[in-house]
Amino acid sequence: MLGLEISSVPPILPIIEQVMHAGFRQLQWVMAAYTLAMTTILMAAGTLADRYGRKRLFLTGIVAFAATSLVCGLTESAPVLIAARFLQGLSAALMLICQVTILSSQFRAGRERGRAFAWWGIIFGIGLGFGPIIGSAILALANWRWVFLVHVVLAVVTLFLARAGVRESRDPHAHSLDLAGILTLSVAIFCLVLFITQGPVLGFDSPAALGIISLSVASLAGFVLAERTSRRPMIDFAVFRVRNFSGALLGSMGMNFSFWPFIIYLPIYFHAGLGYDSVQTGLALLAYTLPTLFIPPLAERLSLRYQPGIVIPAGLSIIGLGFVLMKIGSESAQPGWLILPGCVLAGIGLGLTNTPVSNTITAAVCSERAGMASGMDMSARMTSLAFNIALIGFILVEGTMASLRDTLKMQDGAGLRLFAEKIIAAADPTAQAALLAQSTVPGDAVHAALASGFGWVMSYGAGSAFLLSLGSLILFAPAGQRDTPGAPAPASRPRNPAPQPPQSAGRAPTLLTAQVPERSPRRTDERSEVPSRRRGRRVAG
Repeated sequence: MLGLEISSVPPILPIIEQVMHAGFRQLQWVMAAYTLAMTTILMAAGTLADRYGRKRLFLTGIVAFAATSLVCGLTESAPVLIAARFLQGLSAALMLICQVTILSSQFRAGRERGRAFAWWGIIFGIGLGFGPIIGSAILALANWRWVFLVHVVLAVVTLFLARAGVRESRDPHAHSLDLAGILTLSVAIFCLVLFITQGPVLGFDSPAALGIISLSVASLAGFVLAERTSRRPMIDFAVFRVRNFSGALLGSMGMNFSFWPFIIYLPIYFHAGLGYDSVQTGLALLAYTLPTLFIPPLAERLSLRYQPGIVIPAGLSIIGLGFVLMKIGSESAQPGWLILPGCVLAGIGLGLTNTPVSNTITAAVCSERAGMASGMDMSARMTSLAFNIALIGFILVEGTMASLRDTLKMQDGAGLRLFAEKIIAAADPTAQAALLAQSTVPGDAVHAALASGFGWVMSYGAGSAFLLSLGSLILFAPAGQRDTPGAPAPASRPRNPAPQPPQSAGRAPTLLTAQVPERSPRRTDERSEVPSRRRGRRVAG
């Protein structure tokens, strides 16, 4: 449901703009409200799952997701839709956190764990990959409302499957909640994302905007203080000393600086930039999302063979190459010939990165703290996603404005920004025609301005993917790659346990040493599978 919900909504945004008379900023909020809500409570959801039971919160999230999807599908108002999307994001956060923690707690052995996360990636990829064509098909055959209403039916099926197949698990040591940490972190993240999304409207230097970001900084400082004094913190900072955890966490953020936020704006480019209709747009979006369906099993096998410290940075680099190809295509006479291959390449990179990131992060801690690790993973994803949904929208508008200034010598100001936002929002051909009829700006200049804005966005996506790939590679030091918890060790590796980090933080040993008893038998089993002649050659080398 989560993958389908993510990729099926962007194709219907132009229709929502027409039906509800929503502006560009409201369309941004239709997506941003969902990610903002998820970002705000992800860490709290992980802590609650550890405390009260992962299965219990998973079932609660399913029921809430069905109810909020029903509201989204029945509303006639853009503000109500935005509010319902916020509540839908809260319930999605419960489901997403519990999915990863349930897999992490039920599957701990290396190969079994890899298969479980690979299947999770496949199922998620099915929803994500076919979401665009499903959304477009619903528009063509029925009504846009069924893009939301279909989740009600899926939630009922999921509820029965979860009740039958999921085992309850929790952290036996989580006797109390870190309420101070939950409240301060939630306020800090909420205010940060609110500052980013509303900064262009309020003015980044306005008293209101400065007050919002000041509250975010103060709340973050309060969170750090609360965590350092809590007996049972929501985030144990000692885990950042594990290079696999830190490297994978940066990879988790990298996907959301490029691939995921761009999927929200890509339908606009297909509609307005390439002139595709709804069905063609849905088919074109498959090039972007479908590789995520087929690549996760390969990604897990590569992680077992070459270690996540190579696979995750390589996946981010491939995403960057895809954006480079799209950028080149956007400037050519026949952009579709390079845009679509660039989309495929970016999708392959995402598939190589996504499941190894989740597997590596949750394997870096003991199973009892899987909720904490999963919460940190998803918080990093959703915080960077909400940040970049707003930032890419800002870059898109700025790029469009720059083209209008250069080609038409238009004066900068609120009027130019409003006109640029109208160009972006008018993705449907009918809306474009209406906009051009009301304006004296030539149609070629409007299309060139939109293409220029998307060129800026593609350059940003490529640059951020490459930069975060390099950062992730640096954090994955060679020793960290060899010590990946949950991944098989090379046959030439001695059986001595990995050296433990300093125990200056009292909780570090619990987090970092829990996997040691599990790893020795797994290495023994896997080494026995290697032919003796080959094993001897590897040891000798």
